[in-house]
Amino acid sequence: MKMNNEWVKDPKIFNINRLSATASIHRYASIKELKEKQSSFNYSLNGSWKFHYATGFNQLIPEFSNKDYCVDNWDEIKVPGHIQLQGYGKPMYVNQIYPWSGTQQIIPGELPDKNPIGSYVTYFDSSVIKDNVDTYITFHGVESAMALWVNGTFVGYSEDSFTPSSFNITDLIVNGENKIAVNVYRFSSGSWLEDQDFWRFSGIFRNVELQMVPHVHLKDIKILTHLNENYDHATVEVTPMIVKKEAKFKAVYTLKYKDEVIGQKESKDCCRPINFEFDDPHLWSAEKPNLYQLYVEIMDEKGLVECSQYNVGVREFKLIDGIMCINGKRIVFHGVNRHEFSAKTGRTVSYEDTKKDILNMKANNINALRTCHYPNQTFVYDLCDEYGLYVIDEVNLETHGTWSELFDKTHIIPDDKSEWLDIILDRANSMYERDKNHSSIIIWSLGNESYGGKNLYEMSKFMKQKDTSRLIHYEGLSHDRRYNETSDIESQMYTFAVDVEKYLNKHQDKPFILCEYAHSMGNSNGALFKYIDLEKKYPLYQGGFIWDYIDQALYHDGKLCYGGDFGERPSDYDFCGNGIVFANRTNTPKMQEVKYCYQYVDFRIDENDIHINNNYLFTDLNEYQLQMDLLCNGNVVQSKTMTVDCQPLSSVVVENSFKINNQNQEYALTVYLKKNNEIYAKQQYIYEIKNKTHNIHTTKHVDIVEDYLNVGVVGKDFNAIFSKQKGLVSYRYHQQEYIRVPVRPNFFRAATNNDVENKYGYRYGKWLTASLYAKCEFVGVSKGDSSCKVEYAYDLPNLQDEKVHLVYEVYGDGKIIVDMSYQPGVSEIEMPVFGLIFQLYKDMEEVNYYGYGPEENYIDRNKGALLGKYAYQVTDNLTPYLYPQECGNRTHVRKLSIIGENKKLEVEGKDFEFTALHYTPYELENARHKDELPNIYQTVLCINEKQMGIAGDDTWGAKTHDEFLLDKEKHHLRFSFKGKL
Repeated sequence: MKMNNEWVKDPKIFNINRLSATASIHRYASIKELKEKQSSFNYSLNGSWKFHYATGFNQLIPEFSNKDYCVDNWDEIKVPGHIQLQGYGKPMYVNQIYPWSGTQQIIPGELPDKNPIGSYVTYFDSSVIKDNVDTYITFHGVESAMALWVNGTFVGYSEDSFTPSSFNITDLIVNGENKIAVNVYRFSSGSWLEDQDFWRFSGIFRNVELQMVPHVHLKDIKILTHLNENYDHATVEVTPMIVKKEAKFKAVYTLKYKDEVIGQKESKDCCRPINFEFDDPHLWSAEKPNLYQLYVEIMDEKGLVECSQYNVGVREFKLIDGIMCINGKRIVFHGVNRHEFSAKTGRTVSYEDTKKDILNMKANNINALRTCHYPNQTFVYDLCDEYGLYVIDEVNLETHGTWSELFDKTHIIPDDKSEWLDIILDRANSMYERDKNHSSIIIWSLGNESYGGKNLYEMSKFMKQKDTSRLIHYEGLSHDRRYNETSDIESQMYTFAVDVEKYLNKHQDKPFILCEYAHSMGNSNGALFKYIDLEKKYPLYQGGFIWDYIDQALYHDGKLCYGGDFGERPSDYDFCGNGIVFANRTNTPKMQEVKYCYQYVDFRIDENDIHINNNYLFTDLNEYQLQMDLLCNGNVVQSKTMTVDCQPLSSVVVENSFKINNQNQEYALTVYLKKNNEIYAKQQYIYEIKNKTHNIHTTKHVDIVEDYLNVGVVGKDFNAIFSKQKGLVSYRYHQQEYIRVPVRPNFFRAATNNDVENKYGYRYGKWLTASLYAKCEFVGVSKGDSSCKVEYAYDLPNLQDEKVHLVYEVYGDGKIIVDMSYQPGVSEIEMPVFGLIFQLYKDMEEVNYYGYGPEENYIDRNKGALLGKYAYQVTDNLTPYLYPQECGNRTHVRKLSIIGENKKLEVEGKDFEFTALHYTPYELENARHKDELPNIYQTVLCINEKQMGIAGDDTWGAKTHDEFLLDKEKHHLRFSFKGKL
């Protein structure tokens, strides 16, 4: 048989000579190998391969049927890795459109004229092959199609980028050097099924290995667990598939829990199930990821031939009265979608980075993972089994671009088109067979955004025939209800919380999840708590999965790049930046809110009691420490730690033992639930200040120096200059000047990603004009006993006749009280921000404040923030979103100081917001990358009454919720500032 290039575009041909899919089996020749996880049955072909790149069919394709074909002058390429990240072609980021959009009009079943081919060659010596074995070669991930030759003989062809392709090459191996040759096709019929929202790459991007299979071996294994109604008796059902070649054998199956042997059984049958029954099982859940270990030893007449080990989580997941339950308890998914992605290596992601991701999820109360939108590497599931995450495992299927608004819907695939049925069933089968034994996987997903139709219904039936221990998920039914039984779950994307509630009040036929929600693009995740509130109100609402975990950005030329930065077109630009984690795997400030909203424990605190609701399903709170800190003006003055007994799904009341006597100070009680110094839940109660005393201002004398241009106010060790045309232009304290350019009102913020897409600029553009071009009118100056007032009115262009009134009251010790007010006209749209901009000198770098923190927060994203004292550097406050935008805000601030060389500016108010950055909102607005911002030349301090929330329901039109917009009726900002040594 020869390779036929016509196969590449034919959806009916996707598998030539590929071995049937089986469970992931790691076989070892001895117990010692197993313990060390070093198998002599596996030989890695990872490393440097010879490489040739052709940009299309019209260019030279190597003749691999000639085993002597010379590749000595070829380049070298790293395997695993993407072709486009190693100097060949360009990576491309697009969302729902196909990579050829706008360059060629083709329909499913056709491929672009230019279809790049990467040709790979490597060698191995026959000495690495053990005696008396069959040899398979396994490619764990090749995008998007591959053809294989060994020593000049065509072996086979395979599609499906994200599940293994294995071939038996035993009869083709020769003594000495052996030549492996692979052609990788960037586009194939499978590309029509891989229109996920991700970077478009090609190449051998997962591991390649030779797998040696002995004459008697475990070919496949299926492990199921069963529980009785009381969950106190378990059965572990093991169904092996053992293959032997005319040899006597026996298999020994040993089930252990840690070091305890639960049972051991021998069998000489190849396929008969083996059952282990035992009482009082240690159940697996995300909270308690208890794992049993199953050891399988295959022996012939001479002794051990191979052994393998499998982690077994005893658990039950099913519908009870229409609600998804784990071990009998209603489950709520506090989940996240996760692309496999590295900023350095694309979808080639290491075990170490993956483990870091899983541990980070656990530390931030994330309990569920959806593998968007393809099967992950097998060690992802190993880690989820071990550390405890509920997993939705998803078929490698998305055809979004065939049914979007811009495409002819007659070409929707797979829909009811029979020629696409087998290929999608093959993908479902490959995922199921490889991953079927992972306890963490509790739901199979049929793919993503592929509309609906008969083929997906057939896939659902196929999966249910294969597996009755899990549920089937598919979101596309929300677009096409023809085959409503396709999914066991009502799954939707980005439905507003208010609309979820409306749906649940009308429909109670299926449990409801949001498989994608809270679109985390840039500065986002506003009003996340509204979705969490639904969990407590509607049993059928069982949570959701944030989109998504990590920014898909790539390092290039020393900086992080997003779509379009490689000169590729088409592109969806920075729409790949949706992570609650930055591309370098550090947490974004958004994680502060996610962790709080996802915490398992609710607190209600008052002056007398702490009411605690334990929402864990299987965890008593006595496994944690309850820490209580009493703060006075941000400083911890008393602390107490205790252990609280509170069973799962129960409540308890703990006495608030702190008594407040001095009620003219601000007190707060912060409660933490901690384990191993990690905080898993928190809440804060702020006491009412009942006897607040007012500051007594200095009686030091001030002098006024006025001419026709300026009003100067001079006191001991300071002076301020007020221009009659421009406002406050100078504040000098102990000979140190603080102000670079005139202080002015501001009503605009740099657009967030959400703002850009909801036409923020169009709606609020006049407030940008008002900020930049307001006309300053000097009203007058008046002298008091120990202070003077300088008053201005600002006339705002393109708005009503109402003016902003700004009064500076200057005291003899250098303190200036600012009073700024505005009453909008009745027809004016609300402003994004109401505040003042101070453009200070760039050495003003250190910020200390008393307010909500520690991370940036906004009025619709500050549930996870706590009142306290915090510090940061201005340079570090530019949150490194892929697209420069509004960032670094703090809410509910009482005091702040900003410190430079030999100077310090102190600001105090009752309740205000502020940002301190090295850039104005207008500079941020004009930049699309960080390196487009100017070199640092100033520090910009924005003191605001308030700014609007940052939204986050989606990033294609969803606006900030009404309650998190600024008041349309009136605005009033009052604070003071003062220099200090």
